[in-house]
Amino acid sequence: MKHILILTLLIITNFTFGQSNSEKDTLTTNPNYDKALADKLGGDDYGMKSYFLVILKTGKSTTTNKEFISKSFRGHLDNINLLVEEGKLIVAGPLGKNANNYRGIFILSNIKSLEDAVKLLQTDPAIKNELLDYEIFTWYGSAALPEYLPFSDKIWKSKP
Repeated sequence: MKHILILTLLIITNFTFGQSNSEKDTLTTNPNYDKALADKLGGDDYGMKSYFLVILKTGKSTTTNKEFISKSFRGHLDNINLLVEEGKLIVAGPLGKNANNYRGIFILSNIKSLEDAVKLLQTDPAIKNELLDYEIFTWYGSAALPEYLPFSDKIWKSKP
């Protein structure tokens, strides 16, 4: 019985650790890998990259000046479009009502540092005018995320 147990362990060990490098590579590499696309998108070996995730929340301003608020949020939307055109913003959208007063999200791309991300956020009139505030986090996600943008322009019917 002892010999059968030892023999079984040897067979399992050989099966598990005895694979050739080419067998291991076949199990761990992607046959659909597109190096040019991965390089274009800045993906690492896992197809991922770092972004900045911004949670927009209600700001400190208590103004009730409707014209000021309207102008600031029109500038907010215009700034979103500009940042998308520049390849710096790849996701933006509002959140439903919630207890945290979170208003929306941004995912910033191709930004070198947290300081650069903070400077970029100050170009938003609603943030600059303290109608919106933010929390910012480093986020590691799929490098392919920006690839949805060309399609997003083909599905909206009315511009906000």
